Amino acid sequence: MWGIRKFPEIMFEFDQYLGFLAFAGIALMGFWLMLFLTAFAIPYWITGSIMEMIKEKREAKKAKKMQA
Repeated sequence: MWGIRKFPEIMFEFDQYLGFLAFAGIALMGFWLMLFLTAFAIPYWITGSIMEMIKEKREAKKAKKMQA
C-alpha cells in the first residue's frame, strides 16, 4: 500500500495517436467549414440571388413601361 507507485500503462501506441490526430484534424476542419458555410457563404448566396431577382423585375417593369 505504501510502496513505490507504478505509473499507469501508456494509453495509446504511437500509430493510434497519429490516427486520433488525423481524425481530430478532419473533424475540426469539417466543423469550421460548416460554420463558415452557414454563417457567411449561404447567406451571401441567398442575398445575392434575391438582389438579382429584384433587379430583373425592375428591368422588366422598365422595359414594359418603355414599350407602352
